[in-house]
Amino acid sequence: MVRRVLALTSGRIAVTILAVIALLALLGPWLAPQNPLATSDNPLAATSAAHWLGTDYLGRDVLSRLLDGSRISVLGSLEVALVALVVGAIPGILSVYLGRAFEWFTLRIADTLVALPFLLFAIAVIALLGNGITQAMLVTGVLVSPLFYRVSRAATLAVARSPYVEAAIVSGASIGWIVRRHVWTKVLPPIAVALAQTIGVGFVIVSSLTFLGIGVQPPEPTWGGLLASDLGYLSHRPWAPVAPALLIMVTVWACNLLADAIRDVSGEAGRALANDRTARANRREAAAGPHPAGGSR
Repeated sequence: MVRRVLALTSGRIAVTILAVIALLALLGPWLAPQNPLATSDNPLAATSAAHWLGTDYLGRDVLSRLLDGSRISVLGSLEVALVALVVGAIPGILSVYLGRAFEWFTLRIADTLVALPFLLFAIAVIALLGNGITQAMLVTGVLVSPLFYRVSRAATLAVARSPYVEAAIVSGASIGWIVRRHVWTKVLPPIAVALAQTIGVGFVIVSSLTFLGIGVQPPEPTWGGLLASDLGYLSHRPWAPVAPALLIMVTVWACNLLADAIRDVSGEAGRALANDRTARANRREAAAGPHPAGGSR
């Protein structure tokens, strides 16, 4: 699947952008030209050689804070996606095989979680457990998990009616063996699409919470926090929110682009795309004609 995704132009663009964002998360604190927490006597300064994106209202270097804050944004979005994957996909697959009681129970839980507003619920949990990004992302991941539950359940239902799965059940194969051997490979592509989309949703959630000052302790830099602090000084630096907003927008766009690329190369669409490429390659070879065996004398 990875090769087929990279064969698409959209897939290469998405992977490149996300790889750059991942490098910023890993190396951001070391790439920051200045201390992101250090204040100075030059607040709201314009761009210069010393401050490429200027300084904020406390004189802190904006570029350094953006680079340092990328780690929290990336880790928070990944935490949302992975928690949602584990909490949603596993019950979704097992609901097809563990009987009607388990199916009814998990469906009711999924419907309940869909009805809960994740932002308000995350704020309430943080008020009880303390202000921390980990608590907020764990709760948000659980609330987003119905997406994975329904995707994995629908894909498993399609596979469960296959003759080879029914034959494995009749022959006495265990549920774990059937899931590992037959179900997981068929369920993986739609789950991968949902995972890429959820990572993008996670970036929006992390940015929204940190924009409100939830989940982080000041003066810890985050993309959403930088966006919120810049909005208070638009009269002095009207272009200031562009950098954090652009980072958030490009990252979410790349996640959605990756999800579209995975969807295009998986399932029936992927086979049709592969067949179309094979047919075009055959037509080009036929148009080129046979190569001469030797040169003219």
